[in-house]
Amino acid sequence: PCLSPQKLEGSKSRGQLLIFGATNWDLIGRKEVPKQQVAYRNLGQNLWGPHRYGCLGALQVRSVVSGPCAAHSLLITAEGRLWSWGRNEKGQLGHGDTKRVEAPKLIEVLGSEAIVAAACGRNHTLALTAPQNHPGRTTLKSGNTIMYNGQPITKLACGAEFSMIMDCKGNLYSFGCPEYGQLGHNSDGKFIARAQRIEYDCELVPRRVGIFVERTKDGQVLPVPNVVVRDVACGANHTLVLDSQKRVFSWGFGGYGRLGHAEQKDEMVPRLVKLFDFPGRGAAQIYAGYTCSFAVSESGGLFFWGATNTSRESTMYPKAVQDLCGWKIRSLACGKSSIIVAADESTISWGPSPTFGELGYGDHKPKSSTAAQEVKTLDGIYTEQVAMGYSHSLVIARDESEAEQEKLRKLPEYNPRTL
Repeated sequence: PCLSPQKLEGSKSRGQLLIFGATNWDLIGRKEVPKQQVAYRNLGQNLWGPHRYGCLGALQVRSVVSGPCAAHSLLITAEGRLWSWGRNEKGQLGHGDTKRVEAPKLIEVLGSEAIVAAACGRNHTLALTAPQNHPGRTTLKSGNTIMYNGQPITKLACGAEFSMIMDCKGNLYSFGCPEYGQLGHNSDGKFIARAQRIEYDCELVPRRVGIFVERTKDGQVLPVPNVVVRDVACGANHTLVLDSQKRVFSWGFGGYGRLGHAEQKDEMVPRLVKLFDFPGRGAAQIYAGYTCSFAVSESGGLFFWGATNTSRESTMYPKAVQDLCGWKIRSLACGKSSIIVAADESTISWGPSPTFGELGYGDHKPKSSTAAQEVKTLDGIYTEQVAMGYSHSLVIARDESEAEQEKLRKLPEYNPRTL
């Protein structure tokens, strides 16, 4: 049977939102601001340490969302309201316009919905509503309800230009740009247009990912039966899945080893990542970065494959991250090339130069680090959840005790100038 409506409640954590990193939303990931944005070129700054959003007061945040391709962010309040801010040229903020928004703003059109989950792509957003008459049936993408009438949806994930949705029975559906085989439908959707240009046939309706495979040592491709999907994560152009048997599958763009198959070949259908296919060695959590992948093993070890620094050597198959050996990880997020982790009583981050403050080390500290380091500016602050955009970080900080509230009050406030 499907999950009961009570199960689809989203995260249980709650606390206050903190931000650090680049906040010049129009410029992030670009050499220059698009012409129509030039008037606001200098808005936003690099925050080198954690800040509170002054305008939010003590708003209780349950979940925070961005993505390795995203220069926009979302927060879900304790009551299930969805707020958004950041870059908005394609209307990805859901406010009915294309104006950049500097600080979190309630999405009014969803005001009557209880939102349980959401995901950010490069220029699009998905939100999942709580069950009313039909559990998790409606998904919204930049203001449109998606044409989908399968089982209730329980999970969402976005790549740069594609999306994944998972239903309560463990089926996976995908739609969007099929380049590199990232939709998992055994095709990259490539065709040659009249002008001899290569174009891609985008898929506008969610279609089930129907086949999962493994490749044997002698190169045979065999179907893997009985895959019940439990979690899904997307990088810019690749996808990871965790199934009910703690197996990991990956597919899409193979560059830099991000798929973990010890080769750089694109995969058009989900392929089993061998390392986690042994009793007691399965995975418990999966996360995708822009060009890399992570899994936490069932025994608690963190594994990494792919590349954060694409000018250095790539990791072609999952390897243990020794720096985090012994830490109990509850939340991890990736930006373009930086990583942030909530583990035990600490927040930990690392990433190669250039960085823009998303590591949170503070004003007069080294800006980047190739080794995992504790974020000392968050000492004594318990991080419930972390999220990362292309070059900014978001943290939900617990504020249950008087001491925790006092620590948060001492942090600087970020009050972006409003337009």
